[in-house]
Amino acid sequence: MRIPLDYYRILGLPLAASEEQLRQAYSDRIVQLPRREYSQAAINSRKQLIEEAYVVLSDPKERKAYDQIYLAHAYGSESDRNAAVATENRALNSNGSVDSQNLSIEINPEEFVGALLLLQELGEYELVLKLGHPYLVNKNGTFLRVGTSSETDEFGEITTERADIVLTIALACLEVGREQWQQGHYENAAVSLETGDELLAREGLFPNVRAEIQSDLYRLRPYRILELVALPKEKATERRQGLQLLQEILDERGGVDGTGDDQSGLNVDDFLRFIQQLRNYLTVAEQHKLFEAESKRPSAVATYLAIYALVARGFTQRQPALIRQAKQMLVRLSKRQDVHLEQSLCALLLGQTEEATRALELSQEYEALAFIREHSLNSPDLLPGLCLYSERWLQNEVFPHFCDLVQEQASLKDYFADRQVQAYLEQLPTEAQTNSEEVGINPPSSQTQATRQSYRTHPNVVSRRFPRDGNTEQRVPQTPNYNRPNYSQYASSQFSASPTHSMPEGANVEMPAIPSENGDRNLRGANYYVNGAEPSVAYRRSQPQVRRRRSPYVNSGGRTSDQRPIAGRRRRYLAVGAKAKTRLMWMVLIGVTGILVLWLLISTAVGWLHNLFSPAPALQGEQLVITLNEPPFAIPDRNSKAQFPEGPLTEATAAEVIQTWLSTKAAALGPNHEIDSLKEILVGSALSQWLQVAQKEQAENRYRKYEHRLKVESLETSPIDKNYAAVQASVTEAAQFYENGQINQRKSYNETVRVRYSLIRQANGWRIREMSVINKVSTIL
Repeated sequence: MRIPLDYYRILGLPLAASEEQLRQAYSDRIVQLPRREYSQAAINSRKQLIEEAYVVLSDPKERKAYDQIYLAHAYGSESDRNAAVATENRALNSNGSVDSQNLSIEINPEEFVGALLLLQELGEYELVLKLGHPYLVNKNGTFLRVGTSSETDEFGEITTERADIVLTIALACLEVGREQWQQGHYENAAVSLETGDELLAREGLFPNVRAEIQSDLYRLRPYRILELVALPKEKATERRQGLQLLQEILDERGGVDGTGDDQSGLNVDDFLRFIQQLRNYLTVAEQHKLFEAESKRPSAVATYLAIYALVARGFTQRQPALIRQAKQMLVRLSKRQDVHLEQSLCALLLGQTEEATRALELSQEYEALAFIREHSLNSPDLLPGLCLYSERWLQNEVFPHFCDLVQEQASLKDYFADRQVQAYLEQLPTEAQTNSEEVGINPPSSQTQATRQSYRTHPNVVSRRFPRDGNTEQRVPQTPNYNRPNYSQYASSQFSASPTHSMPEGANVEMPAIPSENGDRNLRGANYYVNGAEPSVAYRRSQPQVRRRRSPYVNSGGRTSDQRPIAGRRRRYLAVGAKAKTRLMWMVLIGVTGILVLWLLISTAVGWLHNLFSPAPALQGEQLVITLNEPPFAIPDRNSKAQFPEGPLTEATAAEVIQTWLSTKAAALGPNHEIDSLKEILVGSALSQWLQVAQKEQAENRYRKYEHRLKVESLETSPIDKNYAAVQASVTEAAQFYENGQINQRKSYNETVRVRYSLIRQANGWRIREMSVINKVSTIL
């Protein structure tokens, strides 16, 4: 069997590595161990391949022949490759382990697990899946089951070889899924993770690895939902899958504002931001169905979102029955929240102008009231401003959050001119009957006003002015950039919706057959103030008996006590409420002040009595001699070298050593060129290499600015000599290159690499003597 590996990659060495580097790399690779789930047979197989690579490269003659083959494959022409083949046949005829065409090596069947393990360590996850999959599949294309003679022992247990291969493939699926997650391919990432999960579940192996995969799948769900629902409406199957995933999360959390654990990593506020972000990709019908069902848990947030969907759908599809349903749901919210403005708007859309005015007078939304009053200056009531505000509210704050209504235009004139709307409003109960049936437009109590936190003003839930940014920057896990459960870090991938206007089909709502004495008057009153214009001539001719009543004070020059305008009554109500609030605030302030003074007096008296009967004991014995001009203990010099703790190397100490190296590197290659600082952390070949780089950068008037993030992944210490250790770490390095004082964007980079550091303990602490890049994890442009 041939495996696409070369000896230099096995040892993690460059082609020009010295003999000392070769010996050190061999020692490091032998000491390094894979995950603890691997069997001893897999570890021995890996060790055998590393030893084979060392034997070939440590022999000068065999290494020279191998280098010719390596260079011919990497840089040479076809004739060079043919020459390399001839050289191989002469020099390595007895070995026969090198394939010049593919730089592959020949292995024995018992070394297959070790080869897969080495490929896994080198980040060749796709190659691991490609080579490992045929091993798990028989000739008929079905997965081998536990109990087959070739895969189980005499007791029917899975052999260690198969278990090791299953583990390697599952870990490869995990890493491929994470890479696809970082690249923003969330569904592909889910497929990779689910493949590994299903494999482990079928084999019944490694529950801890399976739990790790499932954890990533749970945290990936919010990202998958956004990706699926952002697809065009033509891909209905994928969109339904996204909504199904959303429903699963809602069930696990216990609703939109529930506190259950869905294992996504999103807290309540993060999840509410995620829902708000998600709404921009859902149609009005989808939101209606979703939030109406969620409101029955019950959930105040879902109720408010369902009201928005009902109003939007009722207005655009000319179904006032949906608006009436929204108005009834607002009654439930009004017991604890100030939703009088929304109640007023719903009453207006139902032609109930007097009720709309009464609800508006009770609202505490001062900005909206100021706008409405400003546009109702020349009118005896607030209907002109309310009509204008309702159009803008629908256009700017309701429609933008439904992907099929973004291009919809809000026109009350067209709405009330619709025959279906007119027929429904004519059959509505009178306003007096409505008031007796729907109790909910009541002045808010002092407790409600004091503790009011409207769901539309909650910064993390829904506001009357939802953000209209089309970005779906996720804040769900820094996803691993949950960036995110970004969504927060659920944040953390960007989708841009391309909604097109369409009318979702809704169920025909059966209109109530309730006689109305003043239904026409309500309809006409609402239609009168649409855009400040009177009803059309055709509408006036069709209903000649309807006349708009005018208040007596409009026709007379003066006003009596019984003929005060509505605005005057509203101002008087607000003035009385303001006085009551002022008195209440003064009473609370005086009460709090009295309590503070009383507490101060009591505490002073208690302290005086305590000192009187229990005086503090006098200090005995020799006292400490502490002066103000000298510190009580020696303060180390700020420029002193870092002191690492004695004893065996721990992960914390290893991280400190590597972090010291990264800081020293930034100083040596920085604008001040502190080159001598390299000698305080590096030794051997690492020191000579970086001294040469730093001196060259200084000579050519170049410098760099670094930012680093470090994560130690593994630590191995030599069982023979405790003064040697190897550390594998993931380093995210952002570098800005400057030449002659000007930044060079072409050379600047931001990438994450996996690096192996060889450490040695000296008299003054741990030092780095070798370092090599295992593989590049990601590059951020």
